Amino acid sequence: MHKYVRSLKELFEKNANPADAAPMKKYMREQFEYLGIKTPERKALHKDFIKEHGLPPLKDLDRIVRDLWSLPQREFQYTAVGLLSKMEKQLEADFMPTIEFLITHKSWWDTVDSLAGDIVGAQFKRHTKAGEKYLKKWRKSDNFWLRRTTLLFQLGYKTETDFELLCEIIEENLGSDEFFINKAIGWALRQYAWTEPKKVRAYVKATDGLSPLSRREALKNVG
Repeated sequence: MHKYVRSLKELFEKNANPADAAPMKKYMREQFEYLGIKTPERKALHKDFIKEHGLPPLKDLDRIVRDLWSLPQREFQYTAVGLLSKMEKQLEADFMPTIEFLITHKSWWDTVDSLAGDIVGAQFKRHTKAGEKYLKKWRKSDNFWLRRTTLLFQLGYKTETDFELLCEIIEENLGSDEFFINKAIGWALRQYAWTEPKKVRAYVKATDGLSPLSRREALKNVG
C-alpha cells in the first residue's frame, strides 16, 4: 500500500463512527462497508490531510486511487474520486484505463455518476482523440455502468452538448430493462432541457421506445 494511502487510512480509522456506519451501509443496500464518516466530515478530514501532506505526485496517482479502491470501506472510494477531481486538470489521456477500472469495479451510482459527470466529461473534452476511442468502446459495452457513463458524461456541457450524439446513445439503449440505464436516459434529457426545453420535449414526444421512467425523468422540468 502506498504510504500516502496508509496515512489517510490511519486518519479515517481514527475518526470512524460505528453508530453511523450501519445506516450508511443500509442506505447502500448492504453492498459496501462504511467507517461511518459522513460526507461533510470526510471532506473536512481530506482537506486537512491535503494541507499537511499535499496532493500526491501525478506519477503515483494511479497506484494511490487503486489502493483506495481496494479498501473495503466506501469512504475510501469517495476520497479517491475527490482526489481525482482536485487533480483533474493534470490528468493525461493515458489515465483513461484507470478511470475505466474505477467505473467497472465496486460499481454503484454513487461513484460512477461522480466519475461520469465530472472526471469523464472533462477528460473527453480535453483529450478528444482518447474521448472518441473510449466513447466508441464504452457505448457498445456489455457493462451497463460504462454505457451509463456515456449517457451522463455531457451533464455539465449545457450549450456545448452534442444532442445528436446523446440521442444516438439513447437510441442504442432503448428497450433496456436496466433501471440505471433508463434513469440515466431521463436524467441526461432532463439536464439538457434546462438549455433546450423545446428540443427535449419534441424528442420525447417523437420517441416511442422511451421507457415510462425515462419519459417521466426527462419531462420533470418542462412538462
